[in-house]
Amino acid sequence: MFTLTIHMVSSLDGYIAKHDNSISWFETADNYENGTDVTADEAVNFLKTIDCYVMGAATYEHALNLSKDYGWVYGDTPTVVVTNRDLPIERPNIEIYRGDLAGLVEKKLKPAYNNVWLVGGAKLAKDFLRLGLADEIRQSILPIILGDGLPFYDVVAKEIPMHLKNVRAHKSGMVELHYQVKK
Repeated sequence: MFTLTIHMVSSLDGYIAKHDNSISWFETADNYENGTDVTADEAVNFLKTIDCYVMGAATYEHALNLSKDYGWVYGDTPTVVVTNRDLPIERPNIEIYRGDLAGLVEKKLKPAYNNVWLVGGAKLAKDFLRLGLADEIRQSILPIILGDGLPFYDVVAKEIPMHLKNVRAHKSGMVELHYQVKK
């Protein structure tokens, strides 16, 4: 069964990055004693369930920049970058897609994958939501208020009902919300 999940990490006030794209605030020193920890094995096994990543150009460029210090976090999993720009392709598992999003989902993703994660950016996520192409949202909320930055949901432009599937609080103070998009 095909599932397209939008995954975003945000501040408590809904920002996914500072205006300079800084994400240094991702590191939290908070400690929630009732929270759970994810072991390294659990994380690795979970990431193996993702068949393909989709991202926009700015997210891709940011990931490329971060990969200089931390390595390519998406591993060898196929990654589709949605853009009309010419961008460097630095890994054999990365592909540029130019075209409409419905075509991407119906002609490219659904025939080849079961579990696709859209990992950025905010505009692309909103487009997937507006067009009814997303099945789930997994939002990880960090214990910080940024006060300003790049918002996750600034103008979706329509009401989209959700069903809460799960909530998980971590020792770090991060809360994961898992919603199914009602269709």
